Amino acid sequence: MKIKSPATLAMFSFFSSLASAQTAAPSQPAQDLGRVEIKTNRNNVTEERRQSTAAKIVIGREELDKQGDSTLGEVLKRLPGVTVQGAPGRGGGIRMRGLGGGYTQILLDGQRVPPGFSIESLTPEMVEKVEIMRAPTAETGARAIAGTINIILREGVKTNPDDLKLGTSFENGYRSDSVNWTHNIKSDALNGNLTVSAMNSWRSEESFTDTDSEVEAMGRLPAVSSQRERQSFSVGHRQGLNANARLMWRGQEGRTLVLMPFMVYSEFSSLGNTNLSEKLSLNGIRQPDAFDSATTSNTTRFAMTRLNGQWNQRFSADSRFEFRFGLGESNFNSRFNQVAQGTTGLFNTMQESQSFKDLSQNWNAKLTQVLRNGHQLVSGVELEGVRRMEEAVAEVSDDAGNFRARTQRWAVYTQDEWTVNPKWRAHAGIRYESILTEGATQDGEKRNQSGVLTPLMHAVWKPLPDSRDQVRMSLTRSYKTPTLFNLVARTALSREANSPTRPDRIGNPGLKPELATGIDIAVERYLSEGGVLSANLFRRNISDLIRYVTIERYDTVWAPGQRRFVSSPQNVGDAITQGLELEAKFKLNQVWAAAPAVDVRSNLSFFGSRVLDVMGPNNRLDQQPSMTANLGAD
Repeated sequence: MKIKSPATLAMFSFFSSLASAQTAAPSQPAQDLGRVEIKTNRNNVTEERRQSTAAKIVIGREELDKQGDSTLGEVLKRLPGVTVQGAPGRGGGIRMRGLGGGYTQILLDGQRVPPGFSIESLTPEMVEKVEIMRAPTAETGARAIAGTINIILREGVKTNPDDLKLGTSFENGYRSDSVNWTHNIKSDALNGNLTVSAMNSWRSEESFTDTDSEVEAMGRLPAVSSQRERQSFSVGHRQGLNANARLMWRGQEGRTLVLMPFMVYSEFSSLGNTNLSEKLSLNGIRQPDAFDSATTSNTTRFAMTRLNGQWNQRFSADSRFEFRFGLGESNFNSRFNQVAQGTTGLFNTMQESQSFKDLSQNWNAKLTQVLRNGHQLVSGVELEGVRRMEEAVAEVSDDAGNFRARTQRWAVYTQDEWTVNPKWRAHAGIRYESILTEGATQDGEKRNQSGVLTPLMHAVWKPLPDSRDQVRMSLTRSYKTPTLFNLVARTALSREANSPTRPDRIGNPGLKPELATGIDIAVERYLSEGGVLSANLFRRNISDLIRYVTIERYDTVWAPGQRRFVSSPQNVGDAITQGLELEAKFKLNQVWAAAPAVDVRSNLSFFGSRVLDVMGPNNRLDQQPSMTANLGAD
């Protein structure tokens, strides 16, 4: 493996010194560093965070109950550097460190969520805890340039056999209601629970965006600059019914079988109005200002059924085997209507519908071994397959027709975690992942295959063995795969008059994954009663960045004999993103003796980025905010 970065060389040297220190240290008795059963209280989830070699934030049941949120998206928005796009209740994409879709990995009970899954379909009552991992590990996967969010469904058995919770809230004059029922099962051989949740919510959204865009001259392509102001208001209604169960059977000799059926059904509808104004210049000549408005309506339905399972077999005190599987089906239907009110052509009157079905399956096997020298080795293999069948109808554009695609993924990994001495802990792993995507549209067959090798390293240093202060260091390789839409999407004609700023769109089966070399350094102080103070610096050097590029094409398959402006995703070059994440969580009387025992939660994050092959000043990564902040108290 060729190492280009001086920082990479330095970190490799650092871990070599750790290995030497371990060799010189006396051997230690075997100890199991695997999954620890943690009770859901604040002190213990903080201790779990403290003892983890790879950096992570843990939110347990106590905090979930205390905050009283109606959706999991509201929980996540309180965490350092995490934002949720879209209107509340709509299920927008999750962003860590300001990076967009595909940069953040979402896991459900340690497994990647199926296509189309929305965190808004989960209520906090269904969740046992949430883990936020800022840097990837070989076991959790490296498709996590920004980080990983692992949602662990509720598994604790309460004293009461049944638990019923009713909730209501108001936001901007609109009401949301929820009901949650949990039934606990406990017997000599079988433990588990059944959770059913229903919700009915009305939310409003009001937004204003100001967008400047430029298209440089490229041959016949004219230079265009556009300034757009968009004002939107909408009222949305969401209904949902969710159910999940966790059933655990315990056998002899360390055998356990866990079955986790999962069902989600949700409906969303909205009515809205949008006003749009545009100032356009073509080759330096100012065009007349344009203004238009439109009324919109949107209806979506999503249903998912899934069965996850896990078999555990303990061979000895130092060796255990784990096999996991998942089978599921997702169905999505959407209808969008737009009625233009003006005559400038900024909006078209149109009606579109889309539906898709995803069939997914995954199979994972993992072996954990604790060696006599204190090392814990974890090795595994993963297989995953997704088949998509999609139909679309568009009355205005030609974005219509049937679509078939499949994705196959396999991965192998190994990692080692060990205590070097009372002051040092280390974690090192390597993972190889291969992804094949094939699809068929009206444009023909398309195929893409990629493979990525990712070394991953973490370390924790304590100035004193019993110190509450510690420093975390990580050097990782991570990546982002092109989406199915990027690779094999059908041709989508522009909904407005074809131009450099409103081009047709096509996929690109020749895309390569984005690769990122990352460094994280964090300083942490752990307080009594579950408090923590932390400051985390990070940097990601990204290569083969994917962005849409517009060119002029003649005599295309979908427009014979015509010149059309066409936008497609391309690997455009390199980028850098970096930032600082600050967090403080404590009881107020810990800093002011006369104050009440109020829990204070606060975080402040700063982000910066630069696309190296794009001239400034507007060369940040798409939609990355410069800052996020949260402040709360209980």
